[in-house]
Amino acid sequence: MLTKRRAGLCVTIAAITGSVLLWAPAPIARAQQPAAPAAPAAAAASGSAGQEEERPVFKVKVDMVVLSFTVTDSKGRYITGLKPKDFRILEDGVSQKINTFGEGNRPPVQVLDDGSTRPLIAPGTENPPDAPDPRTDSFVGTNVFVLFDTSNYMYRGFVYASDAIADFIRGLDRADSVAVYTFSRNLSRAASLTRDRSQAIFGLRKAVAGDDAALYNSLLLALRDAAKVPGRKVVIVFSNGPDNASMVAPDDVRAVAEDEGIPIYVISTADVSKDPVSSQVFRRISQRTGGQVYFAKTWQKQVEAFESIRESLGNSYTITYYPQTNTNEGFRKIAVEIVSDAGKKYRIRARPGYRPSRGF
Repeated sequence: MLTKRRAGLCVTIAAITGSVLLWAPAPIARAQQPAAPAAPAAAAASGSAGQEEERPVFKVKVDMVVLSFTVTDSKGRYITGLKPKDFRILEDGVSQKINTFGEGNRPPVQVLDDGSTRPLIAPGTENPPDAPDPRTDSFVGTNVFVLFDTSNYMYRGFVYASDAIADFIRGLDRADSVAVYTFSRNLSRAASLTRDRSQAIFGLRKAVAGDDAALYNSLLLALRDAAKVPGRKVVIVFSNGPDNASMVAPDDVRAVAEDEGIPIYVISTADVSKDPVSSQVFRRISQRTGGQVYFAKTWQKQVEAFESIRESLGNSYTITYYPQTNTNEGFRKIAVEIVSDAGKKYRIRARPGYRPSRGF
């Protein structure tokens, strides 16, 4: 069963593993009950209160926006070393005050009102040298969710793909956490989010190829899991491309990733000319979420794609801000600008915006 309502994305999935329900409540009709005699003033007050009870009041709530992006020059080389004062963040054209700023996997800093910065971890409170990695703040490192296609479409290149993913996991920064999900018709959470590389690879190696492909069902479930984790996160999809079992549309999945601020990187083993539909969908999903797509038919190209993603994660910037008052309950456009003249020549890859969550 699939129900879709665009005025605040309502999607019901009832036939996939770990059912997901994104629900917008409707007014509840109350049964008429005989009223007891009351004084006119009391009755009027009661009637007014009753009417207000039956009318739901929706409020837009955006606690904090997490925005990850990369900056490159005309030759695709990453520009690093920029400071908070080098950026201007606009939401619907309104300048926003940067709350925290981070580059790569370095500890983030708090940006003060005067533009200066200070560490989020106060001096003297660091862990001793023999303690675990002290960079445990929510916004240090990246939470990486790997979604591995184990459907019949991947049967021939299954072993090579598994090896490429394992090498990628081993090469992640020590501050990064990784979760491994596999999917065919259903999603399997092979390894929960962890910094233990051996545990993640062990879960990966348990995967077995076979059955139809429900890529967009599985991607939606992975995104919902990632959305529960604070800090920076990305989803990396390794797939052959075709989807013959999903119940949700790819653009609905893309909208969830866009709103949650989760970049999607796609590595596709499909031939672009043989599957133009999937290829176009992959391009749209990755571009609209601030990620990137790679078409890698050979094992060597797949390894290169993972290396490129790892480099992107290590050279990205992460900014958080609390939005200024905004009455727009629909799509809010985000623009990242570099204030220097030299910066106007640079290319910024970031998500174009988000939709605020609604509650009542």
